Amino acid sequence: MAASVHCSIVSAEQEIFSGLVEMVVATGTMGELGILPGHAPLLSGIKPGPIKLVLEGGVDEIFFASGGFIEVQPTSITVLADTAIRADNIDEAAAAEAERKAQAELLDQRAEVDFARVTADLQEQAAMLRTVRKMRDQKNRV
Repeated sequence: MAASVHCSIVSAEQEIFSGLVEMVVATGTMGELGILPGHAPLLSGIKPGPIKLVLEGGVDEIFFASGGFIEVQPTSITVLADTAIRADNIDEAAAAEAERKAQAELLDQRAEVDFARVTADLQEQAAMLRTVRKMRDQKNRV
């Protein structure tokens, strides 16, 4: 059996995951993070996008985080996400529609647009769609 470490994914609303993992992959503010048991302590912001957990036995589970922080300690990994959901629970059609609306809002020159808010919404919806596609690609490989 491969080495494992305890991982928790927590959003403002609830704990989404708690269990032993062999690896965590997330996008930090400075780039991709691949975290294995025994990793050096680390605190990093995370960008909106997929968080991949490799569970004991090599089974992958994918989550979406809208941003937040990841803390790595010798015996634990904690993801504190603004919003987090299992990739299986993402409504791909709703995310695609929200992305389309955000793009249209950016292009509407007649409306007063809060560009920072709309751009953040657009990035979050694009990251959510990337998460769904990553999960689907992974299932197709099995």
